[in-house]
Amino acid sequence: MSKAYPNPASPSGSRPGALSGKQRKFLSKLTVLISGGMFIDGFILGCIGIVMPAIAADLHLSLAWQGLIGASALVGIFIGGPLGGWLADKVGRKPMFTIDLAIFLVGSVAQFFVTEAWQLLVVRILMGIAIGADYSIGWPLLAEFAPARLRGKLLAVLELAWYVGYLISYALGWALTESNAAGWHVILGLSTVPTVIVFLMRLGTPESPRWLMSKGRRDEAKALAAEHMAHDEQLDLHAQGAAGKQGFGRLFSRDYLKTTIFVSVFWVCNVTPYFAIGAFAPVVLQKLGLQEGLTGGLVLNGVAVVGTIISVMLIERVGRRKLAVPPFFISALALMSVALFAHASPTIILVCFFTFSLVNAISTTLTGVYPGEVFPTEIRGVGVGFATAFSRIGAAAGTFLLPVVIGSFGVGTAMLIAAGISLFGGIVSYALAPETRGKLLSEASAPQRQSNSLASSGELKSAR
Repeated sequence: MSKAYPNPASPSGSRPGALSGKQRKFLSKLTVLISGGMFIDGFILGCIGIVMPAIAADLHLSLAWQGLIGASALVGIFIGGPLGGWLADKVGRKPMFTIDLAIFLVGSVAQFFVTEAWQLLVVRILMGIAIGADYSIGWPLLAEFAPARLRGKLLAVLELAWYVGYLISYALGWALTESNAAGWHVILGLSTVPTVIVFLMRLGTPESPRWLMSKGRRDEAKALAAEHMAHDEQLDLHAQGAAGKQGFGRLFSRDYLKTTIFVSVFWVCNVTPYFAIGAFAPVVLQKLGLQEGLTGGLVLNGVAVVGTIISVMLIERVGRRKLAVPPFFISALALMSVALFAHASPTIILVCFFTFSLVNAISTTLTGVYPGEVFPTEIRGVGVGFATAFSRIGAAAGTFLLPVVIGSFGVGTAMLIAAGISLFGGIVSYALAPETRGKLLSEASAPQRQSNSLASSGELKSAR
């Protein structure tokens, strides 16, 4: 089964997959614009654990209300991911790319003015919906423009932007809380600043040629591809052929069921322990006997940024599987050690938490890579959206339940549960994680049985 698209020679003087100066500039700008959305997502989540004591005192919140507000943005992402993905597949990446951020901007400004718990809950759910949509719009858009040799690294940069946003928000919240320089309204509302900047920069972003091709708008697709895409990716447009069935149902078809299961489980098992521990790091560390909980939480998030940078640097060298699978088992061991030896030594606690933060970030970076690669164009939005929603079930549950579990059963039990989640993620990922390094997008997103057949016959290599 050979590919039915032409194979003209590469432009004179360029290697396959090479980008012109104009194309490199466009791809860099697009990466920055999509990274901006990820930065904002991390930013709104990073400081919520720090300001929660002030919010609880000001609004007289019970533990349940604290959990609800802490998880509210995650609940919104659960709704916005599938909805935004469906709309991105239906009406296009371009219009949704700015609409979702405009909605987020409204919610961000509203945080300055909330006076009751239910208002804050509604506002942060709205912001979460917008951010969830941005996942399922931005990731497919970048994956559909990026050349195969850079796609993993660029998608991984998006996750780095999330961690940087989380760290900066955490650090600002920590500094403003320690100095009593600003109230929680201001700390939460600071997300307005990066949102305005990114929103203005996104105006005028072009539509995805792969999406246009999937809708039969071939001339528009070819024109945009010639302007913005590398030679190999222009050829790969023709490998899409006729668009397949759209909608969520195809995610559970014979062709993509294992892919959907893998991406969803991989994501939820990475982020559930992180959100549970990261959002309440000061509380967890103080319960374990470390009085400088805020400072420890800041360092933990800094270590996570280092882990993400490692993943960005290595992803196109060692491949996806080597970065995705082993960190799960190391995380499980680290968290189990915290549970069993929590009272032995503060040093052991810190080493284990730092280890978890580092390796969890290395693996979690792949949650920004796999979803954009393994689904075809016509369901890439809903595929990313569904995985986003599924992951936020675990993230929201972890954020909501951690204070309750700690209060009722202690930190040790909470850490054992987190270790079990990491272990399960490692087992599933070992069995199902594909290797997509160096593959054209049509190859990486091919139905599993077709991909296996092509790989075994050697036709993928000859088709190039």
